[in-house]
Amino acid sequence: MRRKEKEIKEMAVIEQIIKQSRVCRLAMVDQDKPYVIPMSFGYDGSYIYFHSALEGRKIDLLEKNPRVCFEFDEVMKLVKSKDACEWGMAFKSVIGEGNAVFVEDITQKAQGLGVIMAQYSKKSFEFPRESLEKTALIKVVITRITGKQSV
Repeated sequence: MRRKEKEIKEMAVIEQIIKQSRVCRLAMVDQDKPYVIPMSFGYDGSYIYFHSALEGRKIDLLEKNPRVCFEFDEVMKLVKSKDACEWGMAFKSVIGEGNAVFVEDITQKAQGLGVIMAQYSKKSFEFPRESLEKTALIKVVITRITGKQSV
């Protein structure tokens, strides 16, 4: 990180940013081009989980290349100034890399979907087997994660 004074070094702060986020941007590689999509997600302290249809561009890309990049952010306020070049943003962000793994086991799928639902609700849910069979669950094994802030 070029601006070391902006680096978030405490994992607890990084995890708090993730827990407060509502969207994760997931980046993949499509041959020689980047492909990024906003997704709902769940984070359990070790892995990031995503759900998907069983087919589509995202699934095709992850089957070819499981390496991904992910991003979370929290915009706190717009910093205005008299001069245009002095405007800025107060923010916190998390960027990381990992490897996407397709979870096939029905019990593990239900657990992963529970992690996703826990990101947005304090309720616990049951998942019908038929729904689990029609849903892809993607678990990202995190290999690198960093945080940055400008407050």
